[in-house]
Amino acid sequence: MTFPIVRPRRLRATRAIRRMVAETRLHPSRFVLPVFVVGGEAVRKPIRSMPGHYQLSVDQVALLAKEAESAGVGGVIFFGIPDEKDEMGSGAWDPAGPVPRAIEAVATAAPGLVRWADVCLCEYTSHGHCGPLSGDVVDNDGALPLLSQAAVAYARAGADVVAPSDMMDGRVLAIRTTLDEAGHPDTVICSYSAKYASAYYGPFRDAAESTPAFGDRRSHQMDPSNAREALREVRLDIDEGADMVMVKPAGPYLDVIKAVSQMSDVPLVAYQVSGEMAMIEAAAANGWVDREKVIVESLTGIARAGADITLTYFAVEAAGLVEAGS
Repeated sequence: MTFPIVRPRRLRATRAIRRMVAETRLHPSRFVLPVFVVGGEAVRKPIRSMPGHYQLSVDQVALLAKEAESAGVGGVIFFGIPDEKDEMGSGAWDPAGPVPRAIEAVATAAPGLVRWADVCLCEYTSHGHCGPLSGDVVDNDGALPLLSQAAVAYARAGADVVAPSDMMDGRVLAIRTTLDEAGHPDTVICSYSAKYASAYYGPFRDAAESTPAFGDRRSHQMDPSNAREALREVRLDIDEGADMVMVKPAGPYLDVIKAVSQMSDVPLVAYQVSGEMAMIEAAAANGWVDREKVIVESLTGIARAGADITLTYFAVEAAGLVEAGS
């Protein structure tokens, strides 16, 4: 059948029809808000490269968590900035550190939120790398027990999900084994399975104070040129016990999200990273794009590619936009 019998515009004629036949639907419960936690009280330190976002003390995190829960956001993921750092990153598993305290506070303040804890050492090491060093190289196997200790500390504090982002080989199995032995068999592992060595992380490193003192992370994070390798990483992590897998960043890697969604039978998470957020904010501040529409469109594209859950700095605002039908 050809024109004029077939007119696809019929299904676009009104907002009500468009909503009814929409193939991709965003929901606030599938957004996770990243939060940067520091020590002290009443701390709300602006992050220069991330407009509208702050390093927050635990009391301020609790307030933000209440706002997120009220908006219908599904969860929060915590990144900690310790008062002191050392070569091993020992602050990562300190039960009195910023992340365990934030987990406990949010469990009380906003019990409806799923509590995620990022598991990595880069925020906690004095050299800014993702594990202990052997010369100038991250010691992969030496990092595994340290990451596992951190995951157990977060599970004990009440984390529902631990999310290893270090990209060390074998860390999912090490963390799963240690969690089970420590009496936390129900703690979910969401592995950053395909985490690329991306230039989009710049603002995050300001926020987390995790810029490497030397070198870079290309020896363990993925080469942006590779897509098939991402599928291998995902398979390995699932075989090691990952309950969910992640692609990071999201926007520049929609093809990878699609490929992973087609081969994986576990929930797929995507991280709309700090650089993606910062570009939207900068373009909007210059009047070049409609900010709210671009936020929703960017998140729709990530979900359309196959992401079940999206980590996004726009989580609270996007929840309102989605509920309002923007």
